Amino acid sequence: MNIIKRLINYKITSLVCMLLLSTLLSQQTLATTIQVETDRNPVNLNESFKITYTANEAPDDDPDFRSLDRDFSILNQSSGSSSSWINGKSTKTIQWSLMVMAKHAGNLIIPAVKFGHDVTSPIQISVTEAITNKDSNIDEDIFLEVEATSKNIYIQSQVLYTLRLYTRVDLSQARLDEPELADAVIERLGDDSRFNTQVNGIDYSVTERKYAIFPQKSGKLTIKPLTLTAEIITNNRPNFNGFFNSQATKTKRIESKAISLDVKPAPVTFTGKHWLSAQQLVFKQEWSGDIKQLKIGEPLTRTLTLLAKGATVSQLPGLNTTLSNDQLKAYPDQPVLQEQKKTDGVIAFREEKIALILSQAGDYQLPAIQIPWFNTDSQKMEMAEIPETRLTALAGVQPIVNTPQITSVNTQAITTTAPINTVPETNYWIWLSLCLAIAWLITVIVFLKARTKSDLLIKDVDVNTDISVTIKALKKACTQNDATAAKNALITWGNLTFDQSTLGGIADFCDARLRDELLHLNHSLYGQANSEWQGKKLFQAFTENKARKKTTLDRDNTLEPLNLL
Repeated sequence: MNIIKRLINYKITSLVCMLLLSTLLSQQTLATTIQVETDRNPVNLNESFKITYTANEAPDDDPDFRSLDRDFSILNQSSGSSSSWINGKSTKTIQWSLMVMAKHAGNLIIPAVKFGHDVTSPIQISVTEAITNKDSNIDEDIFLEVEATSKNIYIQSQVLYTLRLYTRVDLSQARLDEPELADAVIERLGDDSRFNTQVNGIDYSVTERKYAIFPQKSGKLTIKPLTLTAEIITNNRPNFNGFFNSQATKTKRIESKAISLDVKPAPVTFTGKHWLSAQQLVFKQEWSGDIKQLKIGEPLTRTLTLLAKGATVSQLPGLNTTLSNDQLKAYPDQPVLQEQKKTDGVIAFREEKIALILSQAGDYQLPAIQIPWFNTDSQKMEMAEIPETRLTALAGVQPIVNTPQITSVNTQAITTTAPINTVPETNYWIWLSLCLAIAWLITVIVFLKARTKSDLLIKDVDVNTDISVTIKALKKACTQNDATAAKNALITWGNLTFDQSTLGGIADFCDARLRDELLHLNHSLYGQANSEWQGKKLFQAFTENKARKKTTLDRDNTLEPLNLL
């Protein structure tokens, strides 16, 4: 019996071992093979390339691409599958496609990627250094050119910064940084211009964008290089259909050169109290009436206008120097400020209206107004001046009131002929009722006006409160890079401010920089390529747009063309 028991235990143990061994062998046999390949090798730094993972069967689990983060940036990823029936046999292909960009040059290893228990094999790729000298590589498909036109740059003077994008390939989308310079005011000038040109016999399409930069301190300043990230449409079609686009693209990132500025302080020869530099300056005055034939007590409006090309409105000084006294009363209005951004620079406009009232006849001298300024073209100090102006007030004609003379005879006659109670009692009550009705009507009108004013005031307070809450929500969304929450806050703000309910509609009421950020947000939400949205630039542009609205007229209230001769 013991021998039989031993034989049974031996057989059971052997059977268990065989089952375990067969299970291990079956797992190894059933392990999914995943192929890894790149679309090209070697590649340049700052140039994207594609990594494709292909499997003929479903792997053990979803891929974990975190192992790539050490040496590569994943720009976007997609996946898809296809099935085919060939010679009575069904085959299935599953692909994962990554668009990546190397973080540094060298012979890099694309590490193994885990698909659950299934693991890919590592492969090597060579990444060469990026070439930054565009002059020696002018035959590139796409490159940037930047320049600053001003040579002698003074503090707060205008520097024209021009960016040109040359391309001879099709771009599906592009993202360009804004110029950055510490301690400077930067204004974008108008819309982009597009044209075609030839460089070394090669045809290029050129997009040109201009900025006006006003340095706020002297010394050595550097405009940082601009970075362009673009999706370039290639002639190669993807070897796998399904969820992939019909057009193949590759992402390319390029940089412009840095621009150094040597900003000079205000020259010692400038003697004015208020530093003002400009290319051109026009100072003029206008009157609402004849200054030689004024009437005492009647107002006369004086309009002072200052135009400066190559300056901002914040640089323009106050214009009115007239002070009130016993003979002359001056009542100035709030100044009107405006900027016109043209392709050749910024034109600043300041207008002040002053109502003047003379209380005595005679002549009155308005003192001359002088505005010293520095001409950046001639490099000399100049003086804009309105000369001393004489006002002449004529003695007003007092109105004559003809009062009828009542003689004693007439008085006596009236006294003796007119009865004491000349107004009938019925007429008395009619007049009393009429007065009471008029008083009641006036009371109702005053009450309704007060109520309407109160309702409007409450409504205005509610709207201001809603806008304040909306701006706080927008700031929070931009800080958290929450594109959807930012869109909702902007639409609420647009409804309250412009009666607009779409990002595109709101963008039409904003300045160029905020308009670009709104359109970028819209593209990030609804574009085909979902990219990680960053809200910092949008809220900065929103804040600058809000601040600029306080000192700038609405675009609908445009001025007549400014003719600087």
